Amino acid sequence: MSAEDLNRTYLRFAHQFLEPHDHPEQLALIGMQTRGVHMGRRIVQMISQQFGYEIDFGLLDVTFYRDDFRTRLKMPEVKVTEIPFDLYDRDVVLIDDVLYTGRTVRSAMDALMDYGRPRSIKFCCMVDRGHRELPICADYVGTRMPTHVQEEVLVKVRELDDEDAVYVVQNPEDEEGDRHE
Repeated sequence: MSAEDLNRTYLRFAHQFLEPHDHPEQLALIGMQTRGVHMGRRIVQMISQQFGYEIDFGLLDVTFYRDDFRTRLKMPEVKVTEIPFDLYDRDVVLIDDVLYTGRTVRSAMDALMDYGRPRSIKFCCMVDRGHRELPICADYVGTRMPTHVQEEVLVKVRELDDEDAVYVVQNPEDEEGDRHE
């Protein structure tokens, strides 16, 4: 996907997020660290510029909620979680770059419940690459890219990578058998 494809997809997400809401103030977007945060900020900005709505936005790190946290050999890099609004009775959209096994999304839902009880939680990803291990699916998908386990999907954002693009690259599993999601 090119930068133009990604921008078109962000705008489509903005439309899709607002469509079911008579009162957009019920909507809250939460970007999952790291690239989901940058994606979410862009969508919030588009909603503000295109439609004039100010949507609450938060950041979520799921490191300590992952089911493989204790089995990882590397020291995890913990990032900021910041949800500066009440989740109670809100319609939350979690945003991440790639949906793979579903384990990160499950972790995110567990984490959100520690911050409050939303009315609903939807999930948005730029790329759904398949290979689910849990019964989780995305409500909003930029593109579906069937991949092999040895491949990795890289969503690039200019804030971190100096470009906006999506690539599929060969990436054999680590020696420890880690799977990248």
